[in-house]
Amino acid sequence: MGSSGLSQTHEKVIYKQIDTISLSMEVYYPANYQSGETYPAMVFFFGGGWKGGTTKQFEPHAQYFAGRGMVCFLADYRVSSRHGTTPFESLKDAKSAVRYIRKHAERFHIEPDSIIASGGSAGGHLAAATALVDGFNDSTDDLSVSCRPNALVLFNPVIDNGPGGYGYERVGEQYKYFSPLHNISKDAPPTIFFLGTEDDLIPVETARYYQTVMEQVGSRCELILYEEEGHGFFNYGSRYNYWQTVLKADEFLRSLGYIDGDPDL
Repeated sequence: MGSSGLSQTHEKVIYKQIDTISLSMEVYYPANYQSGETYPAMVFFFGGGWKGGTTKQFEPHAQYFAGRGMVCFLADYRVSSRHGTTPFESLKDAKSAVRYIRKHAERFHIEPDSIIASGGSAGGHLAAATALVDGFNDSTDDLSVSCRPNALVLFNPVIDNGPGGYGYERVGEQYKYFSPLHNISKDAPPTIFFLGTEDDLIPVETARYYQTVMEQVGSRCELILYEEEGHGFFNYGSRYNYWQTVLKADEFLRSLGYIDGDPDL
């Protein structure tokens, strides 16, 4: 990368190799990207129940926030349909992804202490768990590099994996160490949480309880409810809800000082 700026605004990098499996991240740079500057980063984890899904889910979000002056990453991770893995491997990969971004902050010209993790559904779980869950670190990771993001933007995240919560039949008693709701502690990063009131996977009461526990440990948690909306209401295909949630996320990130100026719509 030269010092005069970068014309390329999109690239793909391999962030992790497990035997024959290569895991990649797509990187979106701001259009006015200058390699002499540093930028906040935002990494997105797709939904799909840790079973499937694709990085394309958050492509519009990454393009939008790159346009707002952030370096954005769409991280692939292992899922059961493609790799025969469990939710635990998905979390290990998400943690590896955040560590990779932070470790290579200089290469991507990002601020290592300005990393926002985001995701939807099971991907929202992964984003939250990189911040809150201590275990499930890959043996190949450099544990001296923190996997904790500095803020969270969560779209109907699966935050309760305990009995009665999503995924309990697959994680069992490990939920105590895997479930974000059960691992909220002091210094949990500021969070914005989007949820439809008719979501069939995440009850509103669970989200409200999550917000309460976050506030009890002194952390900010904005819960924004969308009346009569179901699971996945925020996706780009639902254009109105997509824009409503993206603009609220934009406002949240502005309030934290990661981006500035009004959105250019």
